[in-house]
Amino acid sequence: MEQRITQFFERYVKGMYFPEMHLTDIIEILIIAFLVYQIMIWIKNTKAWMLMKGIVVLGVFIFLAAIFQMHTILWLAKNSVTVMATAVIVVFQPELRRALEKLGERKFISSMVIFDTNKEHGRFSEETIEGIVDASFIMGKARTGALIVVEQAIKLTEYESTGIRLDCLVSSQVLINIFEHNTPLHDGAIIVRNDRIVSATCYLPLSDNMGLSKELGTRHRAAVGMSEVSDALIIVVSEETGMVSVAQGGRLSRNLTKEQLRERLEYIQNKKTGSTLISKWKGRLHHERTSEK
Repeated sequence: MEQRITQFFERYVKGMYFPEMHLTDIIEILIIAFLVYQIMIWIKNTKAWMLMKGIVVLGVFIFLAAIFQMHTILWLAKNSVTVMATAVIVVFQPELRRALEKLGERKFISSMVIFDTNKEHGRFSEETIEGIVDASFIMGKARTGALIVVEQAIKLTEYESTGIRLDCLVSSQVLINIFEHNTPLHDGAIIVRNDRIVSATCYLPLSDNMGLSKELGTRHRAAVGMSEVSDALIIVVSEETGMVSVAQGGRLSRNLTKEQLRERLEYIQNKKTGSTLISKWKGRLHHERTSEK
């Protein structure tokens, strides 16, 4: 038996090359794997998915042309690479911009810290939570559409400037008044910062996510789009069904109850500034339970 094992190693293993591995090599592999994974997720949820399928089909044709020595096709492919790359950048400029924005949002150093002792008090009071929850379900019962953006770490100054600036405390009465039909401020979204409404009638970016249900209208797509470019929590009240939904991190959780909405608001209220790997993983699992499939 020993002789057979020795013969096996001498025949198949002895001549093989095993590169020397260092800690930096392992870290480099993990970083590349993470970046490739994020790029694949981004491609799948945007128009770039169609582009990727087109590139794969084109690559198969070029591969076949190389096998059968089709010189004209190979010459065309070789000379059109630069033009095609430029065309891709121009056509998909919004998607590329959004991908870079998402990359800039990630705090890589803080996310690698497992234990974080820096604590931050709640960003808004219990009265604000109760006001948002009560107003959302009162408006849902009356079939009044609403779009409420609750700001977190990333400042939404760019989107705040698209609306009418306000400075008032959050309360259920104020929110219901703002979104009442045929009033000057009912159209668009409001932005809540801490305990105050800072802007109304704001324009939000629409999501290009192909996986969203076709039943969803502009209001829900705007909520998901905003959650894709920021860390904000966006509450949507449907004008057609009266359902209350929440968009966060590019995911839409539909038909929430009062308790579930309150939990989501309390979660971001008490969240620490430095997000750790453990807290991010727990939060993602918690949110995926109610996410749209």
